[in-house]
Amino acid sequence: MQESGCRLEHPSATKFRNHVMEGEWDKAENDLNELKALMHSPNAIVRMKFLLLQQKYLEYLEDGKVLEALQVLRGELTPLKYNTDRIHVLSGYLMCSHPEDLKAKAEWEGKGAGSRCRLLDKLQTYLPPSVMLPPRRLQTLLRQAVEMQRDRCLYHNTKLDSSLDSVSLLLDHVCSRKQFPCYTQQILTEHCNEVWFCKFSNDGTKLATGSKDTTVIIWQVEPDSHQLKLVRTLEGHAYGVSYLAWSPDDVYLIACGPDDCSELWLWNVQTGELRTKMSQSHEDSLTSVAWNPDGKRFVTGGQRGQFYQCDLDGNLLESWEGVRVQCLWCMADGRTVLASDTHQRIRGYSFEDLTDRNIVQEDHPIMSFTVSKSGRLALLNVATQGVHLWDLQDRVLVRKYQGVTQGFYTIHSCFGGHNEDFIASGSEDHKVYIWHKRSELPIVELTGHTRTVNCVSWNPCIPSLMASASDDGTVRIWGPAPFLDAQELDGLNGLMVALTFSSPDKPFSRCPKQSERGFIREYDFAPVLSSPFAILFAEDQSVPDVFFWREVASLLPFLSPGHPPKVFASLWVQMRSHLPAAIPEQALHWWHSDPAAESSLGDDPGACWTFLDALKPS
Repeated sequence: MQESGCRLEHPSATKFRNHVMEGEWDKAENDLNELKALMHSPNAIVRMKFLLLQQKYLEYLEDGKVLEALQVLRGELTPLKYNTDRIHVLSGYLMCSHPEDLKAKAEWEGKGAGSRCRLLDKLQTYLPPSVMLPPRRLQTLLRQAVEMQRDRCLYHNTKLDSSLDSVSLLLDHVCSRKQFPCYTQQILTEHCNEVWFCKFSNDGTKLATGSKDTTVIIWQVEPDSHQLKLVRTLEGHAYGVSYLAWSPDDVYLIACGPDDCSELWLWNVQTGELRTKMSQSHEDSLTSVAWNPDGKRFVTGGQRGQFYQCDLDGNLLESWEGVRVQCLWCMADGRTVLASDTHQRIRGYSFEDLTDRNIVQEDHPIMSFTVSKSGRLALLNVATQGVHLWDLQDRVLVRKYQGVTQGFYTIHSCFGGHNEDFIASGSEDHKVYIWHKRSELPIVELTGHTRTVNCVSWNPCIPSLMASASDDGTVRIWGPAPFLDAQELDGLNGLMVALTFSSPDKPFSRCPKQSERGFIREYDFAPVLSSPFAILFAEDQSVPDVFFWREVASLLPFLSPGHPPKVFASLWVQMRSHLPAAIPEQALHWWHSDPAAESSLGDDPGACWTFLDALKPS
């Protein structure tokens, strides 16, 4: 009490807990009478007695003591005059001929510590915390501490398991900036003019880019390396491509042009065929489009007053007159369409009953907007103001993000990262800005583009992958750092994982700690879930050092003591599939921070399985 400041629970509560767990129901009922004066609600004692007697009744039935159970039902439960419907149900359990039948009908696990613990959890809800400590209170507090650390971590971009078994309580959780998508992984230069738009598919496996050069390029995201490979180029547009929208199933892609474009193109991405080329009038301006969640309809419009709902063949289903559309979004309810217009507002439109309502009102033109997956938040790029976050449900401005340079160019920002905790936007100062959703100041400013960055798209399935499109004619792919430097690795403790290769004529050093190359590091996997899991080194002087890093969170259980060694097989397959061809696969080394644990596994990867027990973390 003096050290912790926490008062022990009431002595009667302690007795009550013990008597419930031991199944001493008469004593537990007497304890309730002692606790009655400490309860806030006078009806609580009746409810608690009912729960106690119900457990007593069920345990008698399981033990085959039907007469005793009947006495509890008639002489103790019924006189309470509480929850008579439940008493009628309980009476039906007298007809159960076997304990298993009773458990199934009552949805009860049977007599024992498990059911009594659950009973105690229910009983404790009626007692003030000052009387009886809530169940698993310390575990709850520790889990809250872990969640708070995650919320305070600026670069946290992975799913953090709040289970205390998988989290170290010795150090605060901190993610490194190098695990965040702020390093150029690839530069796509296949477009020959300004790139106006980019968008990852809903399943994260493809990227579509649209350019002033009138082409749309479809890129495939390699599942292992996350490198992008050109799949096909969609040509035939008469105008530049300023907006793209994937269908919900990613089969189709719609492309729109600039203000003077009266057409839109609906492509089958899988076949590369143009399904529909839609144009209602040569005077139209179709600059924005959004898919209905059913994937069978879409809405499109522009600043000349066109606002249409169409089917996949381009047939006009409904139209709304006089709405000068800047940007569109279909809500998940399948009925509401959000449209920003030239009156500096976002309104909700229903094509079913032709009703509309005002949702957002800004003081400056809304150049573009996007909506979070939950449908609750909207991210606006506002002319001369930057990026604004709105709550669509409460219709209030939540936050204004600082740093970005936004004039009257159309710049498309996005939500992204794990749980959409981050916001990214291009800028007229040639940078990409990233904010944590709760912070007005940018946490990262990405440089590399040489002209205005028009669009940023965050991969919805790979939180560490992001793309940006620029007037410099390139698309940059951003990801985590390819390796961690020595300063970050030094000082970490735990299991060391490294790979050493050698050529047949030059064996590797048998003692890694004595290597002249100085590559041995102690590495702790626990606090860095999305960080690398291995280092490749070429001991052959003719082959340069190779640093190979890979995010495989699913392999982390391998480091837990007692985990089945077959997980290593998956790790080995991952490694073998990524080895540079120039490096011969001669031997694999795993070692602990204790040099005595260093051992050679030879050429046979199967030997790794039987070697695991010696490598469990200390």
